[in-house]
Amino acid sequence: MLSRAFTKPKRSFKEYGENSRSGSISEYDDCIVGFIDDLPLIPCENNGTSLSLKEVLRTSVSVMGENARGLTEKVVLSNARLCTLKRFRKVIVRKSEFGRRVEKLAQVCNNCDYLVPITAYLYAKRIKLVVSDYYPMGSLADLLSGGRRGQTALNWNERMIIIESIARAISFIHGQSPETVKNMKMNVHGNIKSSNIMINIDLTARLSDYGFVQLADCVEDCDTKEKRATTHNIYCENLSQKSDVFNFGMVLLDMLAGVQDLSYMDCIVKLEESIKQGDIPFFEFHMKGKERKQALKVLEIALACTSSLPETRPSIHQILFDLTHLLKTSK
Repeated sequence: MLSRAFTKPKRSFKEYGENSRSGSISEYDDCIVGFIDDLPLIPCENNGTSLSLKEVLRTSVSVMGENARGLTEKVVLSNARLCTLKRFRKVIVRKSEFGRRVEKLAQVCNNCDYLVPITAYLYAKRIKLVVSDYYPMGSLADLLSGGRRGQTALNWNERMIIIESIARAISFIHGQSPETVKNMKMNVHGNIKSSNIMINIDLTARLSDYGFVQLADCVEDCDTKEKRATTHNIYCENLSQKSDVFNFGMVLLDMLAGVQDLSYMDCIVKLEESIKQGDIPFFEFHMKGKERKQALKVLEIALACTSSLPETRPSIHQILFDLTHLLKTSK
């Protein structure tokens, strides 16, 4: 059993929404819950569940993650249903456009087995949020970090299941038509990273936060500025398919060898042949035979994805074809 600590104590969360004041998250929640009139959340397609703002705020039990774009919380509803609540710091569109975009994104997510479904949303004066499904196994970032701290690590077969799932999710997004709907790019994810890859009990994966970069902007407070200063941002933030492919490649390198620093990239490219020959230890887990051949092929794909020249990076459809062929020929 893969046991993980997926949550952490609530922290301050400043500059909510537009024209909001600084303050702790608990103070802000007290203000919202104290409203005389509750606000109903708007359900997305094929979801008849009725939720209210008071209910999701009162039943929030822990903060799962926080970044410059927003806060992610675990919610346990009165019927014991678990949900994920994403609160945005600063949305970049007006109310009607926010709703239209979320509903369009939900339509795509709810029609793909490899994307996290969106169930409801709310745009109010002081708070903007999206509710989606919750995954008790946590994110890929949680599992990789836990394994490096001595907890049960993912084996190679489990990693391959996750890799294929992510590729299928990106392929579904990149295949969207029409590509653009009223100034919103439908065929780009925009924020692929290990913390946005949620893991099912069977270790298949679902990609979260599809299109959210087109809903909200980043706002940095003291906490996020300090975190950014002490960590390396290895992901490309451009809104394009080539950037999605680059970020997928960085996820692969993290899964293969824990590579979380772009300064290592040139070194890996130069030493690729030595890695293939086994002269240099590279992978963070032991394997041999068929598994090692698969891992070396995935390394080739990862290096192609992270090429410094965007035009030379393969399409996600080519990547998925190669991964599928690799899995078939290795059986």
